[in-house]
Amino acid sequence: MDNAQHYFDQLLFGVAPYLALIIFFLGTIQRYRAQAFSYSSLSSQFLENKRHFWGMVPMHYGILFVLAGHVVAFMFPRQLLAWNGHPVRLYILEITALIFGLLTLLGLVTTLVRRFAFSKLRTVTSTADVVLHLLLLVQVGSGIYVAVTCSWGSSWFAASASPYLWSIITLDPDITYVLAMPFAVKLHIVNACLVIGFFPFTRLVHILVIPNPYLWRKPQVVRWNRAPGTKG
Repeated sequence: MDNAQHYFDQLLFGVAPYLALIIFFLGTIQRYRAQAFSYSSLSSQFLENKRHFWGMVPMHYGILFVLAGHVVAFMFPRQLLAWNGHPVRLYILEITALIFGLLTLLGLVTTLVRRFAFSKLRTVTSTADVVLHLLLLVQVGSGIYVAVTCSWGSSWFAASASPYLWSIITLDPDITYVLAMPFAVKLHIVNACLVIGFFPFTRLVHILVIPNPYLWRKPQVVRWNRAPGTKG
């Protein structure tokens, strides 16, 4: 039984990350070569705009902040631990991360409900869309659960999760960092591998071709040849 559990842990935390990355890179390249036009978010904003705003905006801002926090903890673990050495800064960081996590969850739930509440959106919703939303819900939900139940997540992420991720990158996976973690943390890691592996088959690929110049270009001026809303 112990040997079986050992091999299972190796599969989940030592092999699965590499399988996810291989599928991510090969699948993304193949899709771009074969279906470059499909590199789009396939926005449904024109079908329904009000709930689209309240779903997409919280989700995007929340995800961006949460991902940025993970990257900082991964890249600069010592600096983060030094920052958390002051209780006030630790509280601010933990509360802020939780708020943005909840914001992401709110956006995801709103988006999912919107998808099934309007017949036009149900028509253009694919199986991949549903699977993607469910995976993201598990990812965000498990992350929030860990943040609430496992105190000072930013510190133990820098002390344990960051070395584990670096061991994956250096091709010398050390799963001992993961084995002692709670089930919710393990679920978070495994589900992250599923999200990465499923990435090339979803609308998430539009992240790779996002029109970055829109972030700094001057606002576009639209001039009408007729009064808006009139025929002609």
